[in-house]
Amino acid sequence: MGDYFERIVDVEVTAEEAGPLAERMVEWMVSEGLLTREMSGDGMYSRKVEEGYVPGPNWQRTAHDWGSDWIPGPVAVIVGRESHIGGQGEIEPESATCPRCETKTVIIDYPEEFEADDEVWQPFQGGIDAWKEAGEGSAACSTCGEAVPVTEWQWSSGFDLGALAFEFWGWPPLDVDFLAEFGRQLGHRTEEQSGKF
Repeated sequence: MGDYFERIVDVEVTAEEAGPLAERMVEWMVSEGLLTREMSGDGMYSRKVEEGYVPGPNWQRTAHDWGSDWIPGPVAVIVGRESHIGGQGEIEPESATCPRCETKTVIIDYPEEFEADDEVWQPFQGGIDAWKEAGEGSAACSTCGEAVPVTEWQWSSGFDLGALAFEFWGWPPLDVDFLAEFGRQLGHRTEEQSGKF
């Protein structure tokens, strides 16, 4: 048992643009009947916000072939520089690849280990913390020595950095057409994640 979510992360928006863009996206979803302006925390377990927007009468347009008896949870809107990870309670990514020399740094050595190597993860964590605080942060590549901004590292699947994210709690899998339209409305590149609380 558990509660599932699907997350869309805008990986290009700036922190300054994120708030107005979030409001514009909510307004679009409300005007389409996908959401209402009502807020609730029922069935939502976001690590970042306590309440989300309640689904609207046309929410089923986001997923094909789901019965009318399905009752999805709220949609959390997360504004601000954050690290986002899918899965089930993980904090760190499995790996990071340097965009300069393409060296892959293993952070969690699955299946031998199930937790991050603290010594390997610490420089990345420090860079991410600096980015969250000030908008800039980097981690040096252990192979080429380049200090690479954390937003440029190629993280393993399911780990993304972004200043705006939308979590759909308890919704059926989002349709590819809806995801494409959502990305067009944002006007930025997005990454999708899923996970379980």
